Amino acid sequence: MKQIHEDSSSTLSESAYYILLCLAAEPRHGYAIIKEVEALSQGKLRLSTGTLYGVIKRLLELGWIAPEDVPEAEPASPGKPRKVYRLTQEGRKMLAAEVRRLERLASLGRSLAAS
Repeated sequence: MKQIHEDSSSTLSESAYYILLCLAAEPRHGYAIIKEVEALSQGKLRLSTGTLYGVIKRLLELGWIAPEDVPEAEPASPGKPRKVYRLTQEGRKMLAAEVRRLERLASLGRSLAAS
């Protein structure tokens, strides 16, 4: 599992940031992630399924998200069962570090723009 420290120069792609952000609220399946990312970005980011699952694969490898166990009592939908993903503790740490990084960038931009 990749370790991220507050002073790390690692940054998230916009897609990864929004996916982590929407999973911070609650576990979601792929289509729900796509819809929530679109809502959070006010329509500015529309993920294709290929992009979504590419980012999900990477986030799973990093240990920042994990599959959620879905109770079998839930009604089954036709076709393959939906995979639900949740944010891990490591993912929460990464998201918090990215929020702090973005806040620092915004602060710097505000101070330089006011000069």
